[in-house]
Amino acid sequence: MTTYKAPLTDMQFLLKDVMQATELFASMPATAEVSDDLVDAILEEAGKLCEGLLAPINQTGDQQGCRFDSGIVTTPDGFKEAFKAYAEGGWVGLTGAVEYGGMGMPKMLSALIEEMAFAANSSFALYPILSTGAALCLKLHGSEELKKTYLPKIYAGTWSGSMCLTEPHAGTDLGIIKSKAEAQADGSYSVTGTKIFITAGEHDLNENIIHLVLAKLPDSPPGPRGISLFLVPKFKVDANGEITDQRNAMSCGSIEHKMGIRASATCVLNFDAAQGYLVGELNQGLACMFTMMNYERLSMGLQGNGLADSSYQVAAEYAKDRVQGRAAGGPVDPDRSADPIIVHPDVRRMLLTMRANIMAGRALTLYTASKLDIAHFHSDSTEQERAQKLVTLLIPIVKAYCTDRGFDACVAGQQVLGGHGYIAEWGLEQNVRDARIAQIYEGTNGVQALDLMGRKTVRSNGELMHMLFVEISEFLAEQETQQDSNQGQSQILASYIETFKAVRRAVAEVTSGVLRRSIDNPNEIGAASYAYLELMGLLLYSFMWLRILVATQTPQARERYSDDYLSGLRLTGDFFFARLLPKYKSLVDEIDAGADSLMAMPAEQF
Repeated sequence: MTTYKAPLTDMQFLLKDVMQATELFASMPATAEVSDDLVDAILEEAGKLCEGLLAPINQTGDQQGCRFDSGIVTTPDGFKEAFKAYAEGGWVGLTGAVEYGGMGMPKMLSALIEEMAFAANSSFALYPILSTGAALCLKLHGSEELKKTYLPKIYAGTWSGSMCLTEPHAGTDLGIIKSKAEAQADGSYSVTGTKIFITAGEHDLNENIIHLVLAKLPDSPPGPRGISLFLVPKFKVDANGEITDQRNAMSCGSIEHKMGIRASATCVLNFDAAQGYLVGELNQGLACMFTMMNYERLSMGLQGNGLADSSYQVAAEYAKDRVQGRAAGGPVDPDRSADPIIVHPDVRRMLLTMRANIMAGRALTLYTASKLDIAHFHSDSTEQERAQKLVTLLIPIVKAYCTDRGFDACVAGQQVLGGHGYIAEWGLEQNVRDARIAQIYEGTNGVQALDLMGRKTVRSNGELMHMLFVEISEFLAEQETQQDSNQGQSQILASYIETFKAVRRAVAEVTSGVLRRSIDNPNEIGAASYAYLELMGLLLYSFMWLRILVATQTPQARERYSDDYLSGLRLTGDFFFARLLPKYKSLVDEIDAGADSLMAMPAEQF
């Protein structure tokens, strides 16, 4: 049976050769000391941690799940010890602000570590990731007093974080939340309300949990404009920043019994006039929270990629070992009773689809993380603004498309194993269950598609899309320059560039069509949204594959990697362009079909 192996070679190739992260880090003073050697050392240590510490408790954690008893949540065996080791290694504070005890590492590096953690143990990965997100929000919006008190403890893993948005009646529509906050004489706030689906809302991994809670003041404006954000600790903290034995007026009412991620505590939290502190300005809670949400939604894409890779590793090894039937052209291994199932075209179809989408998805999350790093670390405000706008466009695609393809890969891996994929022993049925949630939480994928089509495309009148097209055009111009100087690409790669240009033209045309039709019929936006997200996903995956294929031909890559490794990448890229990318044509037809057939049937006929 295959155990998880961190895909370090793929990660190093994408980071150094495709995204040229070393050059980017060197160009920004805050990351200038992040060298190749440091990157390699961190990735290797993270790989060992995920392989040796997190993966071995993944299945047992799923089998045991979290336990709830009178408001107390106990995590599965080994989780508390694993979190202690994870925190002591500095991994929770890897990207944290240096002035408060973090390591100040770039998101490009932590994204790869998150993917490995999700691949090895998705339930465990959620605990430190929630802390990282809460710390980021506090760093950007909290007062200096709050930052000094809470950030060092969160970075150290002594305290952890959660975000409390959803209520029983309010999921995506946060404007209708009922949780309330009332100002107190000492400058704090009394927070009351019930929050549901709170990941890591209660557990036994460390001594305190810092909740970021959305609530409204009694006289606040209606709807989302009246939401504020409050920091509410599980245990109160004294004037010296130390935890007390006085529990805040809040409790865990229950934990959810879930399809997957069973070792992650998903909680109902009740706040009964709990003491909290304002984060950011009054009535600006959603703006504060959404700075965190971009990072969290990227993390969901990383979960999709990680579980897909975990499933691919099991399925690929199984396919090379399992013998069933003979190859269509005659026996490949006459000395055995049958040939390995990897000789069969349909098995190869599934494996190559998994592999092609994993590599492109990993590249896309790194590309997005690079924009987050530029927005955060770059010294040029113009570059920061441009990067932030691209992040705004990319995040819903990464969240939805990577998690959709990740779930597909888990199902395909299960299919490769046949009956063995359906039983718990091999781990793939758990991957399917764990991957499913990534398409739902942090904003369902349908909501992400509507956000992409509506807010990010129609409302911006295509401005964000234009910025992406400019970046693509710069890359294509660079390839043409290299061709002209006789340093250029192979004939096959040149043909892929032409195919990619056709996809880009198709995206531009359907975007213009939706913009035009939505003027008279607002339903055109929602009707086009999911197919449009799929189309954008294919465009970006093909953009990533072009960058990968170009990188395989550089002298640096030929020096660093074996011919066999680079050949495998080219063959996978060939498969993507030949078998996966042509699906863009049917998506164009679906979008051009418009809203009429979707909206014609009366509700009573459903």
